[in-house]
Amino acid sequence: MSSLRPDGGIYGLDYTPDQAKVILIPVPWEPTTSYGRGTARGPAAILRASHQVDLYDLQYGRVWEDGIAMLEVDPDIVRWNAEACAASEPVIAAGGFIENDPELEARVARVNVLSAKLNERITAIARTWLERGRIVGLVGGDHSCPYGTIAAHAERYPGLGILHIDAHADLRNAFEGFTDSHASIFYNVATRLPSVGPIVQVGLRDVCEEELAFIEASRGRLVPFFDPVIGERLCDGEPFNAIADDIIKALPRDVYVSFDIDGLDPSQGPHTGTPVPGGLTFRQVMALLTRLRRSGRRVVGFDLNEVAPGPSFHAGNGTKTLHGDEWDANVGARILYKLIGLSRVTQLETSASASNAAQDRTGKALRSPRV
Repeated sequence: MSSLRPDGGIYGLDYTPDQAKVILIPVPWEPTTSYGRGTARGPAAILRASHQVDLYDLQYGRVWEDGIAMLEVDPDIVRWNAEACAASEPVIAAGGFIENDPELEARVARVNVLSAKLNERITAIARTWLERGRIVGLVGGDHSCPYGTIAAHAERYPGLGILHIDAHADLRNAFEGFTDSHASIFYNVATRLPSVGPIVQVGLRDVCEEELAFIEASRGRLVPFFDPVIGERLCDGEPFNAIADDIIKALPRDVYVSFDIDGLDPSQGPHTGTPVPGGLTFRQVMALLTRLRRSGRRVVGFDLNEVAPGPSFHAGNGTKTLHGDEWDANVGARILYKLIGLSRVTQLETSASASNAAQDRTGKALRSPRV
């Protein structure tokens, strides 16, 4: 467990945003969740669970030492989420069938306006901290949340690739009428952000024909690694690291990681909104991230979404309130720490490699004979 104050910030640390190298943006947002809600409570649950994570990491070492800070939750986002959730509930209850129903159409329009405001706000926040030289990650919230962080990173790192771990392709066009649905984020990224390079999707096992057609029409920009195919390769005796290498080969030098917790086996996040049998194990994800690091690629940013804690309950005589089943948040806090560590280490290593290469070029120039 962390030896620092249990009432401190993320991971028990006391870094302010101005002091920290890593900035986390909490986004309690879930108006378009179409099955089970609760992911808006994810950032707060991960913050609590993070205090039980040991600060020394066996893969990435002293992850914390350059500082990690989670920003305060933006009160506007809390207010927009409440309004958008209230507006979306009748639409979701109707299965998204809104044609010829002016009231439902108005509700969808309002959610879309609020979602656009969220995207603008998150883009601005992420851009501000990137300009200050920070590593920026987002903690959701449903998987529509990180559009703004992806947009900000795409501005700063044109051509970046995205490693997308998820049970779902999230390539639906305006799912249930919501243009910024959690089921539409990578449709939006692919169609709105031309500076984003390949989008490599890992663990997909719940997709529709429309999404498959969109992948096919992308001409290689969308690179799927379907869970049944991964499973078949494993059953044939292929090492997972060989599969991981194939995944990484499809990525460019700069990589943004977008992690939906339902990409894991549901035992690792049972309360997520849309769990699907199958998925990656925790160990396989760790192996994939390790191979990504060893490939020499640079992780420039990340997000973690769809972590939903279990229902809250009371213990004993009701005087002590527990915050629900903490397993989802426990796993989420550890995945988040790994993403922070991977980003920090790969940025340090690629910077050192570039510096060494520059020194080598300078040395060769100094040693070159005069012509």
